[in-house]
Amino acid sequence: MTQAHTHHWQAQQRVHHGQPAAATVLAEADLAGAQRVVLTTTRSLRDGELVAGIASALGARLAGRFDAIPAHSPREAVIAGARCIREARADLVVAVGGGSVIDATKVMLQAVWYGIDTAEGLSAIVMGRHPGGAIASGWDRDPQGLRMVAVPTTLSAAEFSHSAGVTDTARGLKQSYRHPLAVPVAVVLDPAATLATPMSLLLSTGLRAMDHAVERWCAASPQPFSDAMSRQAMEMLATGLPALQADPASLAARARCQAAMWLSILPQASGVPVGASHGIGYILGAAWQVPHGVTSCVMLPAVLEWNHPVNGERQRVVAQALGRPEAPAGSAMRAFVRGLGLPWRLRDLGIGRGELGAIAARYDGSGPIATNPRPVAGAADLEAILALAF
Repeated sequence: MTQAHTHHWQAQQRVHHGQPAAATVLAEADLAGAQRVVLTTTRSLRDGELVAGIASALGARLAGRFDAIPAHSPREAVIAGARCIREARADLVVAVGGGSVIDATKVMLQAVWYGIDTAEGLSAIVMGRHPGGAIASGWDRDPQGLRMVAVPTTLSAAEFSHSAGVTDTARGLKQSYRHPLAVPVAVVLDPAATLATPMSLLLSTGLRAMDHAVERWCAASPQPFSDAMSRQAMEMLATGLPALQADPASLAARARCQAAMWLSILPQASGVPVGASHGIGYILGAAWQVPHGVTSCVMLPAVLEWNHPVNGERQRVVAQALGRPEAPAGSAMRAFVRGLGLPWRLRDLGIGRGELGAIAARYDGSGPIATNPRPVAGAADLEAILALAF
């Protein structure tokens, strides 16, 4: 029998799939009645055709740009971007980039809404400690006129969530920020927007999407909506990512991966949690500067192996989706990662065996590790998982 639960629909009004970014962003600006648009992005994209096309389409409505957003969305970049938005008197923000850009922009909005102008000041609103709260469906608790449109260039799926991970660089700690209106009001999934993204980054963020789907499929408390989205996402990514690798010019393969990425993140609305692969990834990202897509490449196979005693039957579906029905899911996932030419061991990332204890010691008993299907009792268990990934 299905367990009682609540499904939360987010305040995301539109997802444009397979439409050109520049024209669609302009249409969104028209729909919002926006006259002062700020564009947030990264230095790697600021001089490219994608950003130039969007800027040209906006014309005189482009009131400002902020492109100093590095990986892992440090709090200092969030505050600098919020100042840019505030000084431009923006009435719409357009985020163009991967998960770091989109997550940083979500928190920039909150800094503007609540008048926060220092990195330390952000601590006051961690985990939705503000009038908006942390509940994705609480749209009317704290109405805000300034919203964002997202044009993703990777497959991490940050644009479909009201939560954002931002790094406290002083402590090497990834913190979660949530507001029901931080989710982009519209998302533009233009496959051509991914053409300038390095293939290794695109594929590794595709593994991040796979991680979203697999960990929720294998969760201890699945739900029908979550299962349907996760299974379809796994199957589409299992064929779409190799197709993208084989034919990088294929917009059809890119569009398929974007659709799969979208499906992979929707199950969060059912309240089905992710597990240790995500949680360890947060530690590796914040303190060891490992990109989140790469953490999924390395940790997801190991976490599947660790969890096999408690959800081996569910994992059979993962192996089937990967086209290796006779193999254990952990082995099948590791072979899939290797087939894409991506890092698959911690040692490939320059992490030594002697560092595993220090990584494990950072677990504080909270976050996705605490919702792993097989309980992680403490640092010793975490070190055992890390050893599987070494």
